[in-house]
Amino acid sequence: MNDTAYDFTGLRALFINCTLKKSPEPSNTQGLVDASREIMEKHGVHVDVVRAIDHDIATGVWPDMREHGWQTDDWPEIFDLVKAAHILVLAGPIWLGDNSSVMKQVHERLYGGSHLLNEQGQYLYYGRVGGCLITGNEDGIKHCAHNVLYTLQHIGYTIPPQADAGWIGEAGPGPSYLDPGSGGPENDFTNRNTAFMTWNLMHLAKLLTDAGGVPAYGNQRSEWDAGCRFDYENPEYR
Repeated sequence: MNDTAYDFTGLRALFINCTLKKSPEPSNTQGLVDASREIMEKHGVHVDVVRAIDHDIATGVWPDMREHGWQTDDWPEIFDLVKAAHILVLAGPIWLGDNSSVMKQVHERLYGGSHLLNEQGQYLYYGRVGGCLITGNEDGIKHCAHNVLYTLQHIGYTIPPQADAGWIGEAGPGPSYLDPGSGGPENDFTNRNTAFMTWNLMHLAKLLTDAGGVPAYGNQRSEWDAGCRFDYENPEYR
């Protein structure tokens, strides 16, 4: 395929790596992030990557926890990248069959901004797309993915088809994704799903961006608060 056939210049993507490992320790999750990132950058997408654990992110559900008793909070700077991104991919490992504690913290902080509105009076995350990448050496990719994708759609992100990908090794102690001999980077199932997810994210982000986002009628919080009921039939409002 000609590399100019699909040009997504102007789109921005943000990957948040929710590994438990601080830099510079190698992150297996980062290996899968890099595979998706490479496709995006090849087609003009500006990509930012944040390793959440490298930052002092306060616990809570408000945009800036310094306003709620915390001395430090790096989330507001990360949130600026979230707000700039058309595509958000949350990536993380499986621990005890579930998402990492860092992933849960990122969910909570994203939720803390979900009450904010965009220029059309919709919730802030409308018109953006989301996906996820999961790694580990125990079962749970689909469980972790449905938790991430539910969270993203609930707060306003649009989820494309095949919006998740992952890799797991043999159950129990064993090699992780980037370990020599793991077979992770060569796994066709993982590579196919990662490629499909990446392209679907780019396609849908461009469609939404070109269309000016999700049509506003029927979902504007600002209008609902002003008394508009968008044809909702309820005797209380007649």
